[in-house]
Amino acid sequence: MSRAKTSGGLVLFENTKANGTQMLVAHPGGPFFANKDEGWWSIPKGEPEQEEEIFDAALREFEEETGLKPKGPYLELGNILQKNGKRVYAWAFEGAWPEGKIPECNEITMEFPKGSGKSWTFPEIDRALMLPPAQARAKLRKEQTPFIDRLLERLERNSMASKG
Repeated sequence: MSRAKTSGGLVLFENTKANGTQMLVAHPGGPFFANKDEGWWSIPKGEPEQEEEIFDAALREFEEETGLKPKGPYLELGNILQKNGKRVYAWAFEGAWPEGKIPECNEITMEFPKGSGKSWTFPEIDRALMLPPAQARAKLRKEQTPFIDRLLERLERNSMASKG
């Protein structure tokens, strides 16, 4: 497997009586994404470093991109293949995202517009929201929406098992 085309990510979710199931989605920072909304958001994710396992990369990237330390147990959500050829593996964990919290994340520097010679430094993600499944599905990259369905299926199975 080509690690350069692989990412690991985490889906933070919360179940409350008032709001039902909600999950965290993140908006990429920078000038290219400034006016892009539906279909451009992502789960917090990133590529593994040299000799790093994908799950460990998912944990590290979540903390780097949100400023929140993830805590298990974790539910494996499998993987998807994005249009760009990158395979994304994901796990979910239950927790809370404070309403209105701005991600405390690392910054990246890149040339924009490409070929201009101008470098920009900006946060890797500029917004993160806890959303119910239908709204999260609308915001996420289309290829990542199966993670929502898999999470909901796992939660339903776990709920049924605990009642049985």
